[in-house]
Amino acid sequence: MNKRNRRAFLQASAAAALAVPLGGVAIAAKDASVPGVLPAEILNPAQSAPTVAANEGKKPLRLGLIIGIGKDPDAAMAKVRDLGLPTSQVFVDEFGPELVGRVRQALEKHQIEGTSVVVGGPGEEVWDFYQGPLTIGLVPRETRAARIAHIKKASDFAKQCGIPAVQTHCGFIPENPNDPVYKEAIAAMREVAAYCKNNGQNFRYETGQETPITLVRAIQDVGLDNQGVNFDLANLILYGKANPIDAIELLGPYVQGIHAKDGMFPSNPKELGKEVPIGKGKVDFPRIIERLKQLNYRGAVTIEREISGPKQVEDVRDAKTYLEKLIA
Repeated sequence: MNKRNRRAFLQASAAAALAVPLGGVAIAAKDASVPGVLPAEILNPAQSAPTVAANEGKKPLRLGLIIGIGKDPDAAMAKVRDLGLPTSQVFVDEFGPELVGRVRQALEKHQIEGTSVVVGGPGEEVWDFYQGPLTIGLVPRETRAARIAHIKKASDFAKQCGIPAVQTHCGFIPENPNDPVYKEAIAAMREVAAYCKNNGQNFRYETGQETPITLVRAIQDVGLDNQGVNFDLANLILYGKANPIDAIELLGPYVQGIHAKDGMFPSNPKELGKEVPIGKGKVDFPRIIERLKQLNYRGAVTIEREISGPKQVEDVRDAKTYLEKLIA
């Protein structure tokens, strides 16, 4: 995410969605994922990963969109349907009980499959190489307790809405497993993953701030069987952590959702790489989609475009057309 505050971006996109007529919606296209784990034995027969969810079998690959619902989930889901997308990841910042019924009704009315509740904060999160390690996710000590509580609220909300997963960025997980902050972060992630498990949900880590091997180590150290990965293809590039076509061989057993987004590797050591329209960056979508098919992935592929206004809508529609040809 190449924005200073991702929650502000999603909140703004929700407000814009409510203000723009159908056919001109401004949405935050972000990963939409449903249970659909890549079988570990296909990737590495000698090392199996936790079975996070049963493969959905009959469901095909399908596209989706991430959108902040604000206070009007009906309008937000109408925008998703207007774009011709059957699934959505739902970003929610507040979890008032009055919102539950409206979310359920909106999903049913517009026939949208809610694949995960996306949560961030509370508190500022800065998406760069300097302030990011100090502000993002469950790693920073100062905000950790409040964020654990916030994720638990999101889990309760998702359960009430009938949405099967909760996902978030956990932050710059230390690569050194001997670092005391690493051990603290593992304990925090285990607490929220266990809470989601008790609610019958998967807990999904969005890729980005850590190398793939660090994320796999963290998942294994947490040690619960309801963990999964929201595989953001561009984030691995934007943060300079990996090429997604290589990373899928390591993260594959844990993948439950895909963020279809494109970007360039960083050239300024102080800033993330630049996010660009799908097909214009370094993500090799044909190879990624082909590999997903080989691995019998049956989750959603969710579009994300981190800009606002009419150009965002144009790019989302173009991405939909491009991805549909690959998925078919």
